[in-house]
Amino acid sequence: MKSYTEYLWFDTGTRRDLANITSEVDTILHKSGVQEGFCLVSAMHITAGIWVNDHEEGLWQDFWEWLEGLAPYRKDYKHHRGGEDNGDAHLKRSLIHHQVVLPVTAGKLDLGPWEQVFYAEFDGQRRKRVVLKVIGE
Repeated sequence: MKSYTEYLWFDTGTRRDLANITSEVDTILHKSGVQEGFCLVSAMHITAGIWVNDHEEGLWQDFWEWLEGLAPYRKDYKHHRGGEDNGDAHLKRSLIHHQVVLPVTAGKLDLGPWEQVFYAEFDGQRRKRVVLKVIGE
């Protein structure tokens, strides 16, 4: 069994962002040499997540509106008592999760016809990373 690890780094210019990282994940998968197995993609910060869905602008707008409706930016989160102002970012990350495990078949990501992999940033403007770990044969 093979194992390969690589990191992606992000430093968004805005507080929130959504970046399609499918091609980067695919490149790392090819570097790994794994033909059959799994690729873990995990945001290593508590205010960022990984989202698998369609690359469609209207869906992205729906995504942000949905998250803002469930976890709106507010000044009265209890988390803010410690000096932070990103309570909503922690909740948004919990809603979409921090990682995904993607199947690898015949050396390729085995995604559905419209599926893409996204890095979701909820409290950006500083350097953060994502770990990719490919395991298989």
